[in-house]
Amino acid sequence: MPRSVNSVASRARRKKILKQAKGYFGRRKNVYTVAKNAVEKGMLYSYRDRKNNKRNFRALWIQRINAGARQYGMSYSQFMGKVKANSIELNRKVLADLAMNNPEAFKAVVDKVK
Repeated sequence: MPRSVNSVASRARRKKILKQAKGYFGRRKNVYTVAKNAVEKGMLYSYRDRKNNKRNFRALWIQRINAGARQYGMSYSQFMGKVKANSIELNRKVLADLAMNNPEAFKAVVDKVK
C-alpha cells in the first residue's frame, strides 16, 4: 500500500504562515522555516502588546488630566481624590477627553470639586 501524505493540508499550513508573514523583510517573508519563527514571535508580541496598550492609554489619560488640573492650581492626585469624594462618576478616559477637547466642561468639573 502506498504511503499517504496529505500534501493538500501541508501546503495549506505553509501558505497560511507565509500569508501571515506578508510584508516582512528579506527571507522572513518567503522562506517557510524563517517565516514560521518570525510569525510566532510576532504573535507573541501582539498578545503582549494588547495588554501594554491598555497601560499606555491609561498613562496618557492621566497626563492629560494632570495638565488640565494644573491649569486650575490642582495636582492630579488632589483632583482625582476630590472627584471620588464628590462621587462624580466620570472615568479617566472621559475626563481626559474633556480636558483636551472641551476645556470649559472640564473647568465646570474642577469648579464642582473645589
